[in-house]
Amino acid sequence: MKFLLLILALQVIASGGAPLTNYPSPEENEVAFAQRYLANFYGLEMETTPMTKMKVNRNFMENKIQEMQQFFGLKVTGQLDTSTLDMMHRPRCGVPDVKNFELFPGRPVWKKRLITYRINNYTPDLRPEDVDDAFQKAFQVWSDVTPLKFRKIHENEADIMIQFAFREHRDAYPFDGPWGILAHAFAPGAGLGGDAHFDEAETWTKARKGPNLFLVAVHEIGHSLGLGHSSDTSAIMFPSYRDIDYKIFRLSADDIHGIQSLYGRPEKHHIPSNPGSTNPVAYDPNRSFDAVTTVGDKIFFFKDGYFWWKLAESPKSSISLISSLGPNLPSHIQAAYEITDRSYVFLFKDDKYWLMSNLKPQLNYPKSIHSLGFPSSVKKIDAAVFNPLFYKTYFFVGNKFWRYDERRQFMDPGYPKLITTYFPGIGPKIDAVFYCSRHYYFFQGSKVLKYHVLAQRVIESLKSSTELGC
Repeated sequence: MKFLLLILALQVIASGGAPLTNYPSPEENEVAFAQRYLANFYGLEMETTPMTKMKVNRNFMENKIQEMQQFFGLKVTGQLDTSTLDMMHRPRCGVPDVKNFELFPGRPVWKKRLITYRINNYTPDLRPEDVDDAFQKAFQVWSDVTPLKFRKIHENEADIMIQFAFREHRDAYPFDGPWGILAHAFAPGAGLGGDAHFDEAETWTKARKGPNLFLVAVHEIGHSLGLGHSSDTSAIMFPSYRDIDYKIFRLSADDIHGIQSLYGRPEKHHIPSNPGSTNPVAYDPNRSFDAVTTVGDKIFFFKDGYFWWKLAESPKSSISLISSLGPNLPSHIQAAYEITDRSYVFLFKDDKYWLMSNLKPQLNYPKSIHSLGFPSSVKKIDAAVFNPLFYKTYFFVGNKFWRYDERRQFMDPGYPKLITTYFPGIGPKIDAVFYCSRHYYFFQGSKVLKYHVLAQRVIESLKSSTELGC
């Protein structure tokens, strides 16, 4: 067929069947089940043949059992033993098994880097915003490790059309009710290519109980991008649906290797542009800023809904919308800092903070600033800066500051302390701060104070932020 259909299927565990320890002694219903399994996933050809051919067919089935056992890392016996039957009955995807990150026949991929998707309808099991969030995060999983970008559209034909459907739904691959086929997706291409369908007979959830929409979506989107199945049990592209903690989910090395073999690695510190933008807000070096941070070899200046960025030694700047970094990021960022050796950037607004890695928003954020150890009386952060010499982050709130140990992930005792006492010449309040080459750059209104970290004193007052140089 033109497109290889990939079906994530949960096989219903047979009841009443005795555990099988020998081949070919198992009850006939288990043998028939195993034959169907091997026919679906390992190419076993079942025939009604004269007795003279039975031995040949039995040997062929044994070979297929061995192939299946080898794929799943079982003891290779060629027999339907207990572990083999148990694996056959486990939840799994309906596509034939492949090894590691092998791809669809013909290696189909998208020939562009911006891929659109559209959610045609919503399951009543979840709130629409929860469905949107599950798919946005699922696409982000793949964009975090590739140069691909995904954009949701609300009308017309998208590259990846997503729908929830019952039974027959006009693609020749009907669903089969609860706990059968969960979803299926098509390889990249025209028409149905890339589309993903989810069985509405399932009770979709955003938690661990029941089929988790986010986890199934990550698996199906992998197929929509051109990946097949993996024999690595830690991979999201492993055939079986696994009950894993979606809150800490990360792609395995096998998943990443596979998708990057198709599309390459992400562009490091890629800064999104605003096509057609006429820079509606001009860069004013004398303005005050909400937050400032380094991002690699660049400096980001946040103000209202925008951010400007420039190379440290260059007076030239470019502008983008904060929303271009991620649709769920807020405007009016109040504090920001970078942990350079991890390529992490933290953004703060009110009592929440967001994490970006290589300028891509990470899953399961925002989080509460109180999870860092701030008392309930702290409602927002005015400024923040990371010092790589001490591996400490300084948080400025009003006329005081806290110090956070990034290695121990714990707020240092004895804080807060007064800014004016421990940072002579700075304060009592600041708007923004960043670190570069053993210096802090403190922003107070339009004034920028260059502060020597080891000497603990202001060494220069800069006329404007365009003079900044690391």
